[in-house]
Amino acid sequence: MEHYDLIIIGTGAGGGTLLYRLKDCGKKILVLERGDFLPREKANWDTIDVFQKGRYHTTEVWKANNGSTLHPGVGYWVGGNTKVYGAALFRLRERDFERVEHAGGISPQWPLKYADFEPYYTQAEALYCVHGKMGDDSTEPTRSGEFPYPPILHEPRIQEVHDELVKGGYHPFYMPMGIKMDQADMLDSPCIRCNTCDGFPCLIHAKSDSDINCVRPSLNGTNITLLTRAKVTRLVTDASGGAITSVEVSLEKGNASFSADLFVLAAGAINSAALLLASASDQFPQGLANRSGMVGRHLMKHQNSAMLGISNKLNPTIFQKTMALNDFYWGEKDYRFPMGHVQLLGKSNRDMIALDAPGITPGAVLEDMATHSVDWWMSSEDLPDPENRVTLDNGQIHLYYRENNKQGFERLISRWSDVLKSIDVGHYFLPHHLYLNQLIPLSGLAHQNGTLRFGTDPDASVLNLNCRTHDLDNLYVVDGSFFPSCGAVNPSLTIMANALRVGDHLLECLK
Repeated sequence: MEHYDLIIIGTGAGGGTLLYRLKDCGKKILVLERGDFLPREKANWDTIDVFQKGRYHTTEVWKANNGSTLHPGVGYWVGGNTKVYGAALFRLRERDFERVEHAGGISPQWPLKYADFEPYYTQAEALYCVHGKMGDDSTEPTRSGEFPYPPILHEPRIQEVHDELVKGGYHPFYMPMGIKMDQADMLDSPCIRCNTCDGFPCLIHAKSDSDINCVRPSLNGTNITLLTRAKVTRLVTDASGGAITSVEVSLEKGNASFSADLFVLAAGAINSAALLLASASDQFPQGLANRSGMVGRHLMKHQNSAMLGISNKLNPTIFQKTMALNDFYWGEKDYRFPMGHVQLLGKSNRDMIALDAPGITPGAVLEDMATHSVDWWMSSEDLPDPENRVTLDNGQIHLYYRENNKQGFERLISRWSDVLKSIDVGHYFLPHHLYLNQLIPLSGLAHQNGTLRFGTDPDASVLNLNCRTHDLDNLYVVDGSFFPSCGAVNPSLTIMANALRVGDHLLECLK
């Protein structure tokens, strides 16, 4: 059995970022990724392949609340789901780290505060080439400096919407985007400002994903080994049960085991919890790191909705994902509870809209809808509920999830519809389920988090403040599992920032 100083399981926003932090430490590191490198092919930018056929999503089948099948909207690749994410990289608000009262209950405070993460947010923004503008967001948390790259400018139709919102007293702002765009020299810019960014892999590697920005730059040293198509099936403990000794791995050519001094789990909130449960033994019949009974519990994914805003005005925008708005994040004058976040999506085309339309809808109608739509994403906080959880049944992942805190979310959708109608005569909303992979509502899992929450109380949490498991001295977790609550903005940047934070701790451990 080959031995390593450190084994990292998963290469997404958490695992890939952590690898980058540790790449120069000189220690022998093994990285295990169940997927392969996502191929560069014309299908990367083909709407039918990407969205209608789900080319880059897993064919794995999970189970949902009532025993129905669930086709999760996740992909297993080097870089994880960052290969197809929209690269919207937001910081949580300062107040998101505090106890917050919602219409549907309480969002708990974090054991660490925004100030503990701020330096790492800054570092993550630099690592992932985030474009933005400081000072425009009405809920912007304290920043130690300007964004590393200038904001992605709006195209004319979006600028018109922006200006009308400002006239109406709202505060739209440039969305923080992790892409490699040089607006001063578009001839040589890596990003060509195309219409296939949000939800698509980037054929030209101009989107800041974990694979391109972190994993590949880490493979130059001889101390790092990456194994792809290597699915970890079990974590094995020593006789005392206080530490992990090895991992069992399913490879293309058979099974193997690898040992290490330290282990880091970064398989995603659902799969990380599932792996701990799958590692149950006679000594630990409820799974590993599960003395508290909290492994797999408190699953969160946000309340999400993608909507087409269709008006009588043409929208020839190509790169549309440039604007967001948080005026309703904490509520409004006559509603004291948080409502949520609004941002633009990538521009829809007729093939995307076709999945939401009746089969007999003429192509000309779909084209007309696409050319007159502005596409919006709205998200609100769902609250941690111990009954919303991940379980295993004979190796099959089961998700038990009941939506909560819906009042503020429904109000957000209604209010945003009213706002758009007030600035654009003839405007109306249509649901756009495509971005959620919404075969059933639960399958939209791009923002999964919370299943291995961190905290100071071993009886109420799975991880300590350094994201090491309370029960196992050498096992850490750096994906979205650690969230005690989720706020209402995309979680990717917080996962990246936390991986850098934990990375600094591990560098000390590895000395």
